[in-house]
Amino acid sequence: MRALPVLKALLATLFVCLATIVLADVAVPQLTGRVVDQTGTLSSSEIAGLTQKLKDLETRKGSQVAVLIVPTTQPETIEQFSLRVAEAWKIGRKKVDDGALLVIAKNDRKLRIEVGYGLEGSLTDVTARRIIDEVITPRFRSGDFAGGIDAGVDRIIGVINGESLPVPQPQASHGTDLDIDTISSFAPVAFFGAIFIGGALRALFGRLLGSLATGGALGILTWVLVGSTTLALLSSVAGIVIAFIAGGLSSSMPTSGGRRGSGWSSGSSSGGWSSGSSSDSGSFSGGGGSFGGGGASGNW
Repeated sequence: MRALPVLKALLATLFVCLATIVLADVAVPQLTGRVVDQTGTLSSSEIAGLTQKLKDLETRKGSQVAVLIVPTTQPETIEQFSLRVAEAWKIGRKKVDDGALLVIAKNDRKLRIEVGYGLEGSLTDVTARRIIDEVITPRFRSGDFAGGIDAGVDRIIGVINGESLPVPQPQASHGTDLDIDTISSFAPVAFFGAIFIGGALRALFGRLLGSLATGGALGILTWVLVGSTTLALLSSVAGIVIAFIAGGLSSSMPTSGGRRGSGWSSGSSSGGWSSGSSSDSGSFSGGGGSFGGGGASGNW
């Protein structure tokens, strides 16, 4: 008879656990680009077109706008979810707060334009609501999601274009804007890159040619990643020197079999750059902007 209360307690605990799982909030999606589509609604070319449009806006005005499509925001309302995403992504510039986020919950048939503090004077709640009602949702009702999003983004950009915002800081240009912080932050990458890349190239071309090839590869890689010609030249020289010294040290170290090392162990496969962390986001990230719940919601 005493087993019955225990069984009831176990069932109650199981029920609470299941309820907790079912009612858990939708996780904030990773910010992988200016357009994040978790539903497969948009084609790659449509995402690319929107991304370029939003990138051009940021270059021209400094303001950041992002688009997020999710299946659902349940159990949260779209207002709660979109604000949580906006606070996590921090779209818009820090202290300018000129970000905006268009969230579409496809299965819920709801959408929202979340507006940063700095745009609330122009992209008002009324304006955002008109964009939703007059531009986006009519297209959504006919099944034209790509057209609705594109037209809505165009209207948002049009409003932002009319807003007086601080001039965006120029992007780091190739060959200029090199400072000590950039050098110090990139130094560990260059060092370990020279070690690993140098090991592979020395094994292929020998110590001297392998070291020169390492310098060239590291210089090209630096230019691609950082966009600084000066830093690329420094990395190239450092790569040659480090690879050459590492090759000398490697060849002078006896192996367990009494032979001197050849500079690159055939058992090592972990060197170089990780390909798993790359994305097509174009290194997009939020600029630190803040949101206070301004904007509007709608449905179709």
